[in-house]
Amino acid sequence: MLTGKRIILGITGSIAAYKAAEIVRRLRSLNAEVWVVMTRGGTEFITPLTLQTLSGHTVYTETFALQEGSKITHINLIKDADLFLIAPATANIIGKFAAGIGDDLLTTMALAARCPVIIAPAMDSDMYDNPILQNNIAQLKETGCRFIETEEGELASGLVGKGRLANIEVIISTVIDLLVVKKDMAGEVVLVTAGPTREYLDPVRFISNRSSGKMGYAIAASAKERGAEVILISGPTTLQKPAKSEGIELINVVTASEMREEALKNLKRATIVIMAAAVSDYRPVDISPGKIKKSGGNVSLDLTETPDILTEIGMDKGNRIVVGFAAETENLESNAMLKLKRKNLDIIVANDVLDPDAGFEVDTNVVTIIDKNNEVTPLPRMSKKEVSYRILDKIAKIANLKRTYSRA
Repeated sequence: MLTGKRIILGITGSIAAYKAAEIVRRLRSLNAEVWVVMTRGGTEFITPLTLQTLSGHTVYTETFALQEGSKITHINLIKDADLFLIAPATANIIGKFAAGIGDDLLTTMALAARCPVIIAPAMDSDMYDNPILQNNIAQLKETGCRFIETEEGELASGLVGKGRLANIEVIISTVIDLLVVKKDMAGEVVLVTAGPTREYLDPVRFISNRSSGKMGYAIAASAKERGAEVILISGPTTLQKPAKSEGIELINVVTASEMREEALKNLKRATIVIMAAAVSDYRPVDISPGKIKKSGGNVSLDLTETPDILTEIGMDKGNRIVVGFAAETENLESNAMLKLKRKNLDIIVANDVLDPDAGFEVDTNVVTIIDKNNEVTPLPRMSKKEVSYRILDKIAKIANLKRTYSRA
């Protein structure tokens, strides 16, 4: 899967450094070429000889070591790399990278990198929660670095909390997602809804919600990357609209009724429907033709339910795969499963919107994916782009099973 990919693995002075041996082994099993670069602290936890044996290449630790007689190591190694993976990454190395400090081989190479950079932190929970570290992580994310969220559990210090190095399978999966462009959705037509809807009270006021549209837009982009034809029906957002050259057909709507109309109009073309929009559940019975003025007293609104687009599509889905979302504040899995069955869905993606990292208006999400066979897949906090790939992985699996069953 990773044949021809050149990966540099940076290892820093975390007790989780021993897990780097398994990371190297897994990458090599996928036919990647792996070069290991270590900080002095990293060599205290695992020997360069172990990693050299597993990688099949010299392990580099010295900034001014020359390679092949006269080539500078950090420039020669990094210029042809497809990926720079730092796992584990300490708070110290993250701080240096964020500050632009290159005082050892690893940080110097990180500053010289023009390839994608993935950072998998590992440290004590108090260090991980420190606002300075979190600011450094946020700053590096803005420059394009991708972070793999730490896990929660028992730490070397004896504390229990966030800070454990991510599961190795999650690290390997992230590398694959970044380096391997899947085209497993070629021939599919994916209809995605995104963003909020607005239901007007008068010409200046409306009922809506906090949806930014980021999740739906990420799904649309990922589906296109994987070869699908994509129809994106979007409520009002401040996100950059995909250009026609990006191969995504954008349809802008405002109200729930408009979203329903466009979804049903384009349904016949779709083989996969992903309803990520946060559609308003209610609308005013009457819309005032003029601005409603203050009257010095209470105002009551007479509301009625908006069309249930997802149920309508679920009941007439035919051979399509239909995916819904459940934004919950309590009883996450049970409420999501009820919605899955009630609306005749194949998959539902549930998240707790009270979690500040999993709700509206943020770039990350923490979701649980549930399919109609009651297979429950909880995901750790990750970017909405990464979540979109996990959702599409599940859809691709179901689509392949359906095709296999049809051929049978």
